[in-house]
Amino acid sequence: MALHCPGIGDGGIKRMRASADFPREGDKQNSPFFEEWLRRLLEDRDRQGLTENIGRVDALMITVEPGHSAAYVGELCLMTPYNYLVTLETEQHSTHILRIDMDAPDVLVREVKDANVRGIFRSLNEVYPIGAKRPNSRYMGEIFQVENLHDVVETQKTREVRFFNQEQIRQLELPGNMAVVKPSPYTHNIVGYWERPDASIRVYSLGLSSIRDDMQEAFEQAKAWRERLGLDVLLLPIDHLATRVYSQNREAAILEYLTLSSYYYWGSYDIPDQNSSTNVTKSVHYTNVLNSPAKVFTAANHPYFCNHLIGKPSPTEAFVRNFGPRLHHLAVAVNDGHTGGQVNIDYVVGALQNCGQKFLLEVVGSEREGLKQIFSSASEHSSLIVEYVQRFDGFQGFFAKDNVANLTAAAGADETLRGLDAAARS
Repeated sequence: MALHCPGIGDGGIKRMRASADFPREGDKQNSPFFEEWLRRLLEDRDRQGLTENIGRVDALMITVEPGHSAAYVGELCLMTPYNYLVTLETEQHSTHILRIDMDAPDVLVREVKDANVRGIFRSLNEVYPIGAKRPNSRYMGEIFQVENLHDVVETQKTREVRFFNQEQIRQLELPGNMAVVKPSPYTHNIVGYWERPDASIRVYSLGLSSIRDDMQEAFEQAKAWRERLGLDVLLLPIDHLATRVYSQNREAAILEYLTLSSYYYWGSYDIPDQNSSTNVTKSVHYTNVLNSPAKVFTAANHPYFCNHLIGKPSPTEAFVRNFGPRLHHLAVAVNDGHTGGQVNIDYVVGALQNCGQKFLLEVVGSEREGLKQIFSSASEHSSLIVEYVQRFDGFQGFFAKDNVANLTAAAGADETLRGLDAAARS
């Protein structure tokens, strides 16, 4: 179902080839519109110099409710290889920077100080019944490293991409050294660009810098547990980011992201048992997703009003109707190998379960299929699920179809329960 080839562990070697010439994976049939405009947009992007100019994903931005950031930082620092670095304070927000190293993207955990503050990112939650229950909790988007910020912005503007102006950046308290695209109508995510030479460290132009005692304590406790459990040597950076969108927006969301990034279309798999498809884009520049995570789009095959005629579940469409288009999960890679007589992913899951972490199902997949995967329960702080994925012997694919079906079904069942719980509290 996917290529077995070298690349994982390639040390982040950059590559450059025509964006439309990568081999295609998957069995999902796209529309003639998609196939025509995919090539046209990628060829235009290459010709305009955007593909070469836009590099890796340098950072991810997540927002949480007031008072939840320390708990979420602790959660991430236990469940992933991230470490707390520093907090940047502005008038209305605290932004906590988490980092592994300069080869993996940072995570920016942004917390509004006043629960009554309203803004564009909160409004993206408030029109959805479950999303409105945590109006400040959502994934915001990715920040891309670019070689020449002025050229990227001016070229993208000629393609009718819309940016926040500098006054809006100031009012939203986003980093002043970035250009930020306005939220996508298809994913509700933003994309940021900033100019950072490879040799330069990441520095965010955003408020006063401090090491906050509560963040440092949460981090040190999580890190101590991570080391005690032996997870430090098993957990790798983020493998992929998975966004859920409405069925009718699948193709537009993929094409838009390829317009905004230097990614290519890896392919799509149909998951008919769950009435959905999973669609993957990857960096043109890096064969190793750990240097710039893949971006995955999941969408239903049919809109919700067809479900009563199809007679099949539609967990992806139900998620989007309840939470809004948004990131559903981030996937953390697990080092290939065995620990304590178990494959590493089984050991990791067992260790975290002993610490009280809940998961939505048993680990699915096998070494024979090339990968094993599992979903955690959704974080009460960010509403995001953490997926763990272990690839065996350099397996480069993202799916075994049974894996995806089982993961989607389990997440759908959990989201239904969360929806019922939210309804009971409203």
